[in-house]
Amino acid sequence: MISKKAKYAIKALKVLTEEYGKGPVLISYISAKENIPKKFLEAILLELRNHGILQSQKGKGGGYLLRVDPSRVNLAQVLRVIDGPIAPTPCVSFNFYVKCDDCDDEVTCALRPIMEQVRDANLSVYENTTLVTFQNPVSFDGKDIAVGTQGSGLADTLSNRVTA
Repeated sequence: MISKKAKYAIKALKVLTEEYGKGPVLISYISAKENIPKKFLEAILLELRNHGILQSQKGKGGGYLLRVDPSRVNLAQVLRVIDGPIAPTPCVSFNFYVKCDDCDDEVTCALRPIMEQVRDANLSVYENTTLVTFQNPVSFDGKDIAVGTQGSGLADTLSNRVTA
C-alpha cells in the first residue's frame, strides 16, 4: 500500500501536469484543488524539488512547476522519493536491498520468488505510468488507456501477469 504522503504527492503532480507550460502554481491552489493540508503539501513539494522532479520560484508569480516534461516522470520515481523501496520485502529490492533477518538462505527461500513476482508486477505498472497519464485518465474497462507514451500497454501487462 502506498502512503497518504505518496498519494498526496501524486495528486499534486497531477495538478502540476495539468498546468505544465503555464508557469508556477501556488501551493494554496494545489492544496484547495486536491484537498491536501497545506503544511503537509509544502513538505511534499520540497522533497520532490530536492530530488529534481520540481522547481520552485519565489516572490510574486512564484510557486512550483515541473522541472522536466511530464512524459519523463514515472510513478516509480515518485514513490521511491516519497516512500522509499517499492519491493514488498527488502531482499528483492533493486535500490534498497537488505538481507532478511529471518532468512537463512535466499536461494532456497520459498517466499522470495513470489515477492520478486509481486515487485516485478508493481514495477511494470509504476515504471510505465508517467504523469502524462493524468492528461488522459486510465479507463477501467481496458479501453483508451494512456500509460506513459505507449498507449494501451497496461491492459496487456496486467492480463499477462494474471495468467503467468
